[in-house]
Amino acid sequence: MNLNSLKFTNCGHTKYWLYKQLGMSYQNFSKMVNNETKSIKYSNIDAMCQILKCKPSDLFEYNPNIPMNKN
Repeated sequence: MNLNSLKFTNCGHTKYWLYKQLGMSYQNFSKMVNNETKSIKYSNIDAMCQILKCKPSDLFEYNPNIPMNKN
C-alpha cells in the first residue's frame, strides 16, 4: 500500500487513526499497510477510499523491482 504518499498524513492523521476508522483488527491492518498480505477485501478498499477521500489507484503502487512474497 502506498499510504505514505497520501495527504492524510499532512492533515495530522496517522496510521493508528486510519486503523481506528476502519474498525478492523490491528494484525490485519498492520499486514495490509506493510504489504504483508496476499489479498485485501474490496470492502476495506472502499472504506479506505471513503475515509481518505481518494481513489483506489491512490492507495496502490506497482513496483516490478519488489519481489512477490511466495508464502
